[in-house]
Amino acid sequence: MAFMHSVAAHSSGKEKRKSRIPYLLLAPGILWLFTFFILPIYKLLATSTQTPGENIGEYVQTYRFANFIDSFTSAAPQFARSFLYAAIATIFALAISYPLAYAIAFRSGKWKNVLLVLVVAPFFVSFLLRTIAWTQILGEQGFVIKVLRGLHLISSNTHLTASAFAVVAGITYNFLPFMTLPLYSSLERIDPKVLEASGDLYANGFTTFRKVTLPLSMPGVVAGTLLTFIPAAGDYVNAEILGNPGTKMIGNVISARYLQIVDYPGAAALSFICSLLKNILATINSKSVLRQDFFCVFFTAGFAANFSCIFSLLKQIVAGQRLRLWFSFLFLAGNFFKKGWILC
Repeated sequence: MAFMHSVAAHSSGKEKRKSRIPYLLLAPGILWLFTFFILPIYKLLATSTQTPGENIGEYVQTYRFANFIDSFTSAAPQFARSFLYAAIATIFALAISYPLAYAIAFRSGKWKNVLLVLVVAPFFVSFLLRTIAWTQILGEQGFVIKVLRGLHLISSNTHLTASAFAVVAGITYNFLPFMTLPLYSSLERIDPKVLEASGDLYANGFTTFRKVTLPLSMPGVVAGTLLTFIPAAGDYVNAEILGNPGTKMIGNVISARYLQIVDYPGAAALSFICSLLKNILATINSKSVLRQDFFCVFFTAGFAANFSCIFSLLKQIVAGQRLRLWFSFLFLAGNFFKKGWILC
């Protein structure tokens, strides 16, 4: 009897130790998230309610929440322009990336790995240098404008640089891999037998794509849209280099307020509003993404994550239902502050 009691006590202690393992695994990610997300957000929110002090560049905490209204009202055109440019760039990126990802997934054969390397190859070059290169591509000596003028599609007085077209083109190009990789992931996981079955049921190629391929690839479409739209809406490099004063985006306004006007409360308020708006959009799609495969969650987390994603992951990890999502949470904690919230 004593032996049975000892065995039961040993088993109970072992179960308790196992139940603490998920929490121990979460500890580094939670610490990282607290340090690089919670504290900066608190500082950002605290700065946004300050007012100017007696000296230039000095601000005191007065809890003036009207800063949010004033900042949003003054930068409303830039907000609208940022989301418009981001939406257009996202649509163009989807239109370009879907055929590319489809070809890599189903038609590339032995060249699949080579094509995937070419997709991510631009990341080996600085974001700034890639954007500057577009000033040469779209410049007066570039082949684009020469071809368009040779085809009489634009007049000799039309310029492509320092325009909204150049800004959208730069954003589309720079964020194209973020759309392509999730799409490829979803398409590559489609079982070819499903497509063959569609043909056996007398569906033509277009019907198979519309009824089978496209619905099964929607997780990649959602993830790619978030990965492209959210950072694109906060981008300021493309508008700074390829645009003009009439194409400035909200990121340019925030940068100017921080570095030139030295309006820290206004810049912080704009950053918080921009982050909040983008994360509302991410929240709308987060549940649909989390219901899909782990790969899409992994790629989406670093850029489009939000509180809904965090607590859904935590709940599943602690409950022991999907322990492999721990890796997703680590990626989320390590990259959360890079896009969407801290830098807008």
